[in-house]
Amino acid sequence: MHEVLFHIGPVPVFGLTFTSWVIVALLALLFYFGTRNIQRVPSGLQNVMEAIVEGLYNFFAGILGEKRARLYTPLLGTFFLFIILSNYSGLIPGSGMIHGFKAPTSDWNVTGALAIIVFFATHYYGIKSKGLGYFKHFLTPYAAFLPLNILEEFVRPLSLTVRLFGNIFAEETIIFVFLGMAPFLVPVPMMALSILLGAIQALVFTVLATSYIGAATEEHEEA
Repeated sequence: MHEVLFHIGPVPVFGLTFTSWVIVALLALLFYFGTRNIQRVPSGLQNVMEAIVEGLYNFFAGILGEKRARLYTPLLGTFFLFIILSNYSGLIPGSGMIHGFKAPTSDWNVTGALAIIVFFATHYYGIKSKGLGYFKHFLTPYAAFLPLNILEEFVRPLSLTVRLFGNIFAEETIIFVFLGMAPFLVPVPMMALSILLGAIQALVFTVLATSYIGAATEEHEEA
């Protein structure tokens, strides 16, 4: 059970929800202040934000092609940035121990919600791109594969949910145990490992989401 941090009227707000809101607000503020006064020659925060956006766009363009990267980078880039910041929030002292403060991706409710968004986005973009012809892939390579292809579509969000949640939850649990055993020796190497693993898990989730959307829309990529 999640502990209620506070209420907004009759609606309870859990610590997990609040931490997620803080991360979303942080991203919004960074990009707001980084783009509110755009200069031809970027500097400071604008330079950092442009480097992030350009890096993400080039990464997705390498998988999807430039045309689709322009369409889907906003969604896919948001996934990556939210997940990596959520993962890294678990490295802040007190995470998981202070009431209401917990890495969002260490809870399956958050990873499940992200996976569900990927599920619906994939089919939405597929139908938008191909029309009703999108559903032909459920009969590939043979009509007899229809049940298996449908099952695969529902297994995907479960796989995304469990993979991200399991890795982050296990990482935080191991660090917590090791800190209890050797509080002065463990923190530095474990935090370095956590930084690497946090980035890898964000990348894996985003790459899988990219591959799903890419497969659903691939017929409309120009040569």
